[in-house]
Amino acid sequence: MKKRNKIYRHMTMVLTVIYIGLLTVLYLSERADGSAAIDSFGDAFWYSLVTLTTVGYGDLIPVTPLGHAVGVVFLFLSAGIMMTLFGASISFVTSEGLPLFLLGFQRKKDWYYFADYGPEAHTLAANIYKEDPETVIIFGQKKDDQMEFPDYPCLFINVSPARIVARKKNTGSRCRVFLMKENDIGVNSRAIDLHTLPVEVYARTTNGQEHLSGNIRFFHSYDCCARQYWRSRPLCSYENTIVIIGFGNYGRCILERAVLTNVLSVSQHVAYHVFGDAREFLAMHRHLHKTFSMGRESETSDSLIFHDEFWAAQKEVLERADRIIICHDDEPQGWSTFWQLNKYYKIRGQVHLHNNRKAPGVHYFGTNEEIYTPDQIMRTALNRAAIRINEIFCRSVSYPTLSWEELDDFHRESKISAADHLLMKIRILLKDDTITQLSPSIVEKAYQVYSITKKSAALQEMYRRIDHMRWLRFYTFYNWGYGAVRNDAQRQHPMLCPYEELTQEQKRERDAAWELLGSIAAELK
Repeated sequence: MKKRNKIYRHMTMVLTVIYIGLLTVLYLSERADGSAAIDSFGDAFWYSLVTLTTVGYGDLIPVTPLGHAVGVVFLFLSAGIMMTLFGASISFVTSEGLPLFLLGFQRKKDWYYFADYGPEAHTLAANIYKEDPETVIIFGQKKDDQMEFPDYPCLFINVSPARIVARKKNTGSRCRVFLMKENDIGVNSRAIDLHTLPVEVYARTTNGQEHLSGNIRFFHSYDCCARQYWRSRPLCSYENTIVIIGFGNYGRCILERAVLTNVLSVSQHVAYHVFGDAREFLAMHRHLHKTFSMGRESETSDSLIFHDEFWAAQKEVLERADRIIICHDDEPQGWSTFWQLNKYYKIRGQVHLHNNRKAPGVHYFGTNEEIYTPDQIMRTALNRAAIRINEIFCRSVSYPTLSWEELDDFHRESKISAADHLLMKIRILLKDDTITQLSPSIVEKAYQVYSITKKSAALQEMYRRIDHMRWLRFYTFYNWGYGAVRNDAQRQHPMLCPYEELTQEQKRERDAAWELLGSIAAELK
């Protein structure tokens, strides 16, 4: 199809040049004869149209020998030109020409370009359209005849992101480009030179990197799944034993989010029993023993217990667990574990199964509809909250601080982690484990409770301790340790110590994440 379109374009250009040349010859030859009826370029053009279309009105005819010769050429060319024009028209309608032409009328709208069409791209596009029906969805491939057309308006245009961006002409909002296949940024030819385009690029990856260059952001479907899991199925105050079966990509991210987010009380002692190969995880996170009891359950702190044996060997742990999370990367293996648990064990707590599709009668999580949402992939609300936390923090301390633009990726992620904990803070303030959404009324109510209760020195200390616990977990997770003087290169920080050893100003720094509730409440109003 591309080769045929190229042939049509070349033929059209050649014939156009020949046609204009013939018109010029006809006009000049006829104008030299005083008796000629064709005495302007417009007359020559009209005569050519009448002749080429074989209408033949006879109102204008050439009188010179050269004019007669041009007329004969027009007669011979008439069939070829008409066929070429017809072919070019068909090619324009059936190829990318017509969609690109129509796209030019929608430049002021938001454009979302997906390099390929697949289940993940389809789900994210559907969720984007659900939030903003005025948006333009573009898939950068030709629609397959066997492909069912999506339920939302979209265009299938087999062109590169660069052509789409050029068509936008910097009008209205910028484009956003998505590469939805895992690690596509390194192998997809359409990813070449994306960093040079004035667009926001979101690329799916399996590695730990979040950021490549100024306009390219990575997202992890496993991390998105884990974030959504703990947001929609939060840790409850009565839960003390959590079992995680399967420690691949999903299991690792489920535990990571639990480590960074599940801080509910200064006296909590949740034991996480993990079944799966954790050697790489433990080698990577060498400082977890500073904030967790490793290998044994504790009555004073959270515990991480990694089991080398098959999960079925730990009958006592399984039967007293408050929650069992089955999160094998291989879904059939997860289903096998699920059925074996239900068949052979007396389970006290809920069993949550990672499953890509909705499963009636099962406590499932991780469907495409849950993971591939604009807020999950682009983290707009989360990043905005993180920026606010940094602003509040900058105002609350006396020493020099960095603006959001000046922060490196690690310290930005630190603020994002604080924003991730906001729902947990609201549950703590309102003493309600069932809250899963930041609605205006809930946020305002939580902030009112905080504003009143922080006047109590004991409660304010508790709030600060909780956020210090969360902060300690984040830094030790990334292998930071204590140092009398902060040294980012050595990953040392003077606040990586027990809460009692903090200065009064350092304790006040922990207020920023709680004070953010006021800003969010005002914004949601």
